[in-house]
Amino acid sequence: MKVLGLETSCDETGVALYDTEKGLLAEALHSQVDLHAVYGGVVPEIASRDHLRRLLPLVKQVLGEAGIERPDAIAYTAGPGLVGALMVGAGMANGLGLTWGCPVIPVHHMEGHLLAPMLEEDTPDYPFMALLVSGGHTMLVWVESLGAYTVMGATLDDAVGEAFDKTAKLLGLGYPGGPALARLAEDGDESRFKFPRPMVNRPGFDFSFSGLKTAVMLKVREFDEVGTLDEAKADIAASFQRAVVETLLARTLRAARDRDADRVIVAGGVGANALLRAELSDRFDGEVYYPRLRFCTDNGAMIAVAGASRLADAGKPDTIQATARWPLESLAVPATQGQINEQ
Repeated sequence: MKVLGLETSCDETGVALYDTEKGLLAEALHSQVDLHAVYGGVVPEIASRDHLRRLLPLVKQVLGEAGIERPDAIAYTAGPGLVGALMVGAGMANGLGLTWGCPVIPVHHMEGHLLAPMLEEDTPDYPFMALLVSGGHTMLVWVESLGAYTVMGATLDDAVGEAFDKTAKLLGLGYPGGPALARLAEDGDESRFKFPRPMVNRPGFDFSFSGLKTAVMLKVREFDEVGTLDEAKADIAASFQRAVVETLLARTLRAARDRDADRVIVAGGVGANALLRAELSDRFDGEVYYPRLRFCTDNGAMIAVAGASRLADAGKPDTIQATARWPLESLAVPATQGQINEQ
């Protein structure tokens, strides 16, 4: 079965074609970073209009590269995300489904991230602990099987990617700030400033980054008032990044111990952070799985593989689903799980 995946939840237009026997056949991704950079963040209306302009040409490109006329099923991101952006992908999926006479599958965006490591040759077996870290989410999820998810911890305020972006903005690094901050941190002294590790000594598995962000803001103001901020920027960035990574590690390792997990996956945009990858792989006494860097951020491939895993849920293209908020734990375990590539 060949499944076409469409991703339009925020500011990336992703399209991919996944074969349940051969794996990923073709993919394409368009980023809207340049459109939103002037505003310092994503403007929902601009995002929706650009998805509308880009999506169909990318579908044609992917199908052309794969050498097929139409897929066997279409998967699209139905939420969570920006409603206008989601509506573009949902409308396109259902319209193409009617045209081609093929079923469509609404996919949960975070389930797509959860299954992104399944795109690799070395795939994790169930069960496993998942750390989902992005601009909109910070979650620890115990995954028993496809659809059997227990959210053990989540952020109480800012998502970790949002904290990266806001800190980068304080340092004048522009948008998107997360990758720019990580690059600047490479030249800094991470031990210079002792920023707080929020909630690491409290019970449970939830996260909080607002206090850390405030501590950075006060430090930035301190140096800015005396005109020496430029000299301290790299050290602030490195110390902030170290505090974030230590916080994520503490909660993840605690959750893994709680469930006796010997497998952990890391997915989402912040999952591309080199320090987080290195530290978790070094400290966790088990297997750690990551998707390739290009599959950490939003992409069509993860939606296609998630759709392939839920072929039993495929239905007729008659209902457009777009949900801004959609609890991951509300997903059902499919009666028959679709096959995904395991090489």
